[in-house]
Amino acid sequence: MAGRIEDSAIVGDMQSVAMICTDGSVDWLCLPRFDSEACFAALLGTQDHGQWRVAPAGITSESGARRRYAEDTLILQTEWATPDGDARVTDFMPPRDDDDTPVLTRTVEGVSGTVEMEVTLRVRLGYGAVTPWLRKTKSGIRATAGPDAIWLDTPVSLTGQDMAHTATFSVSAGGQVPFVLTYMPSHKGEPPSPDPFHALAKTKEILG
Repeated sequence: MAGRIEDSAIVGDMQSVAMICTDGSVDWLCLPRFDSEACFAALLGTQDHGQWRVAPAGITSESGARRRYAEDTLILQTEWATPDGDARVTDFMPPRDDDDTPVLTRTVEGVSGTVEMEVTLRVRLGYGAVTPWLRKTKSGIRATAGPDAIWLDTPVSLTGQDMAHTATFSVSAGGQVPFVLTYMPSHKGEPPSPDPFHALAKTKEILG
């Protein structure tokens, strides 16, 4: 079941916005603009209408996530305490000009101990109506449907099953694992691969 709208926080780049539930799931995102069709639309349906979830294994929306925005920015930090340690997910969309590529970055950071994390990616274009063709790339996954392509760049290897791509991985104190999701018109080929940590520092500088 998808999360409730009142459990959602937002991150945005002033041209689009992602809504993220307390269970770590992106349940709404339109790309490349606010008025584009959603590629994650679980907020208005079910998980099968598209979602991107990154959270500790076994966590639900009732698991007591602590959330805050970094200073005066739309950089969202969600932290969970588990029996094995604490983990934090930092979500943001770097501000862009009209010609820039829209990017949603999610970075998992180990705060203490070692935490087993889960990631589930269900890309559904056209407000959940279109299941794209997916293939693995050297750095992640590409999802394509007609004129639209969604690229996920991450060191974590995802496996396709049940119409989704999933993975489990562990993060220890001080460790960081990035996920960078980029929209690009499918005829333009592979988008540039921004450094997620440089992008975070630049976003803080612009928005802070």
